[in-house]
Amino acid sequence: MNPPIAAARFSSLGHELRLELFRLLVQSGGEGLAVGELQSLVDRPASTVAFHLRELVEAGLVRQDKEGRVIRCRADFRALNELLLYLRHDCCRGVALPAFGARRTA
Repeated sequence: MNPPIAAARFSSLGHELRLELFRLLVQSGGEGLAVGELQSLVDRPASTVAFHLRELVEAGLVRQDKEGRVIRCRADFRALNELLLYLRHDCCRGVALPAFGARRTA
């Protein structure tokens, strides 16, 4: 994953309601939740929920499928795993400091 995609995904999770919606979708597993169910769970107007879901969809973290008259939302677990792997890449290997200048001490 490249940094701009990671930044966009993290940015989409940087709002309290979007984070709550995404967590609910992760908790629901592969079955997901209908938009109306999400609206009921977060107790927010439909337009507000739709606006924030659109941000998550555009970031690639949520998929939406139309099932008759219902729009079902599902967390994209592949995208979530990619984001987590991006964070953990080279974990704890240390960071090479630049060769110029003296090191600062506390």
